Amino acid sequence: MSTVTFPRVPSYRLHKPTGQAVATINGRDRYLGRHNSAASRQEYKRLIAEWAATGGSPADNAELTVAEVIQRFRRYAESYYRGPDGQQTCEVDNIRKACRLLRLLYGDTAAKDFGPLALQAVRGSLIDKGYCRTSINRDIGRIKLMFKWSGSQELIPASVYHGLQTVAGLRIGRSGAKESDPVKPVPQAFVDGVLDHVPPTVAALINLQLLTAARPGELLIMRTGDLDTSGRIWTYTPERHKTAHRGHRRTIYIGPRAQAILRPFLKTDLTAFLFSPAEAVQQFRAIRHTQRITALSCGNRPGTNRQRKPRWTPGNKYSVHSYARAIARGCDKAFPAPKDATEDETRQWRKAHRWSPHRLRHNAATNLRKEFGLDVARIVLGHRSAAITEVYAELDHGKALEVIGRVG
Repeated sequence: MSTVTFPRVPSYRLHKPTGQAVATINGRDRYLGRHNSAASRQEYKRLIAEWAATGGSPADNAELTVAEVIQRFRRYAESYYRGPDGQQTCEVDNIRKACRLLRLLYGDTAAKDFGPLALQAVRGSLIDKGYCRTSINRDIGRIKLMFKWSGSQELIPASVYHGLQTVAGLRIGRSGAKESDPVKPVPQAFVDGVLDHVPPTVAALINLQLLTAARPGELLIMRTGDLDTSGRIWTYTPERHKTAHRGHRRTIYIGPRAQAILRPFLKTDLTAFLFSPAEAVQQFRAIRHTQRITALSCGNRPGTNRQRKPRWTPGNKYSVHSYARAIARGCDKAFPAPKDATEDETRQWRKAHRWSPHRLRHNAATNLRKEFGLDVARIVLGHRSAAITEVYAELDHGKALEVIGRVG
C-alpha cells in the first residue's frame, strides 16, 4: 500500500520584534495577532485548514501550471480514493493515465489559461492514438473533475471548469473515435478448453465465477473468516467491492456445487487468502516432481536449483491482472496459433481466442436470467437496478421465437 506524503505543516511561531504570532505559508509570513491569544490560534487553524485542503501550496495559485495542478490533484486522489481497508482503489491509476497526455501537451501552460479548445486538442490526440470512444469520454471526464476540484480549492478561477463543461462527450457515429466491442459471454467451449491448461487454483476460480456470478476481485480476496458456512447455502461478504464507497452491502451466495470446489481451499487461518499464487507454485512443482523420470541421484534435486535473490517470488494473493494473465497463458496453450501464421495473424488469432475473467460474470448473468428471470439475476449479481443487470445478461431470443411461433 503506497503512502501519501504531504509537505511539512507550517508552524505557529512567535515574531519577537512585534510580539505577534506568525506562520509562513506559501513562502509568505502571515501575521495572526497577539501571540498565544485565542484569536491568533483560531486564525492559525483556519489558515492551516485551507492549506491542508489543497495539499499544501508550493507556489502562488495565480501562477500554477497544469502540471502543478495535476500533481496536487493526484496527491488528493491518493488520499481520497481508498477502500474501507485503507487500500487505494484503481481510480488512482485511472487518473494517472488520464492525465499523462495532458501533462505532455499542456504541462507548462498556466492552469488558468487552459480552456475548451485545449481540452478538445487533448481529446483529438487520444482519438489519433486509437483509444475507443467510451474510454476517451471517461478520461476527459476525469480531467474535468480535476479542474472542478481545483476550482473548489481556489487554486484556479472557477470559470476555467465552467468553460470546460461546454465540451460535450463524444457520441456514437459522430466522432472519429473507434467503438469498443460489446462484452459478450465466453463461449463454453473456450472455457472448457482452458481448464486443463491453467493451475488448479485458477481453474477453481473460473468455475466459482460461473457458479456465483462474482467479480474476479471479489473472489481473489476471499478469506475463511469472510464466509458464513452455518446454513445450507453459504454466504460470502467481501471486505472490498465495487460499490462499497456508496455504502452498499455485497452478499455472494455459494451453493452446493461451489462449496465442493471451495472446501479444499479453506484454511484454519481465518485471515489468510484462500487462493494463493505461492501455494499454486508449490502444487505445480509437486506435480512436476511426481512426473520426474530422472533418478534423484542424477540431475537437480528438489530445492537445490533455486536462486538466492529471484527477481520475482509468488505472493499470497492473486491480483486481477495476474489472474487474467494466467487465463491468457492458458488460452494460448489450449488454442495455439497456426505455426505458419504471420505476426499480425498471430495477434489477431490471440485476440479472437483469449478471453478475460470479467466476461465470466456475463456467462453467469445470462444463465441466471434464462433459467430464473431478470429479478433473480439482479439479486445474485448484487445490482440495485435491473437496467444494469441487462447489460450483463444476454437476452433469451429463444423465448421470443417460441412466442412468435405460437401467435404468428
